[in-house]
Amino acid sequence: MIHVSVTAAVAAASSLTVATLMALASPALARMPAAIAAPGHAIIARVRGVGAQIYECRADHAGKRTWQFREPIATLILNGKTVGRHYAGPTWAFDDGSAITGKAVASAPGATPGDVPWLRLDVVTAHQGHGELSAVTAVQRINTKGGAMAGACDRAGTFLSVPYAADYVFLRKS
Repeated sequence: MIHVSVTAAVAAASSLTVATLMALASPALARMPAAIAAPGHAIIARVRGVGAQIYECRADHAGKRTWQFREPIATLILNGKTVGRHYAGPTWAFDDGSAITGKAVASAPGATPGDVPWLRLDVVTAHQGHGELSAVTAVQRINTKGGAMAGACDRAGTFLSVPYAADYVFLRKS
């Protein structure tokens, strides 16, 4: 993430517009694909997820063995400290006892073919606990690195763990 002092940026380049300064201060928000945007939502929290996307070798609808997504396993980090975990569901659980489960409703491609897509997910289950996630209605997965797997596999029933990282933005309707 790029950190920019707005005052320093204005002093250094007074011809920059406010929109340009906002883009410099918030590069991920400036390039948010329309497909996963969440108008009418406010950010509750933003954390970094670091872990793996787990794939299983299974037959597809045509009977060909391929790597198929099974589940994520990630540690959620904020300011260098673990604040929770992300796992099958997909579910996010914070150390404060709150948890949510989402369903993907929109996607946009990652920056490279090796990056899992960016997603917008809606919360689909009753909230657990009364912590920070208790008001979350949607989640965005952005700034993905790694995690993608495609192609044929040799043995049905085998698993593959592909390292990935992503930012998770937790939102509530405003």
